[in-house]
Amino acid sequence: MMRKTFAIACAAFALSGAASAQMAATQTVNAGPLRIEAPWTRATPGGAKVAGGFMKITNTGTTPDRLVSGSADVSSRFEVHEMAVVDGVMKMRELAKGLEIAPGATVELKPGGYHVMFIELKKPIVQGDVVRGTLVFEKAGKVDVSFTAAPIGAPAAGGHKH
Repeated sequence: MMRKTFAIACAAFALSGAASAQMAATQTVNAGPLRIEAPWTRATPGGAKVAGGFMKITNTGTTPDRLVSGSADVSSRFEVHEMAVVDGVMKMRELAKGLEIAPGATVELKPGGYHVMFIELKKPIVQGDVVRGTLVFEKAGKVDVSFTAAPIGAPAAGGHKH
């Protein structure tokens, strides 16, 4: 039953975030050559067991780095995921080796694409909450960030749609 509930929650997460919009200007954190911009999440409905985390990561250095794991104060587990359409079906999967940030590249973690998952939520996330998290990079190490909670179903940090 728990697996079915998790699958339903993941499907709802995927469908609610397919749109893309402007990111609101918020926190920027630098860790060596990495720049992490505008970490955000969404408020969750009561009973939800998962939530997504989003941001932009830019590598200004000359060697690749990799987001390999992390943690968040609201969840028991933290995973790095990707979503992609495979044979006409949206699929989500954990990236076992993490997410590479190539030199000179910017990777946007956003609804419907790359993102982090907060799994086994300890409490609902409420709009306006600040979720404390730590990102773990292969080379840059641990980086503390704060994810600002946008409204339920928001396509971007500010909750604005095109």
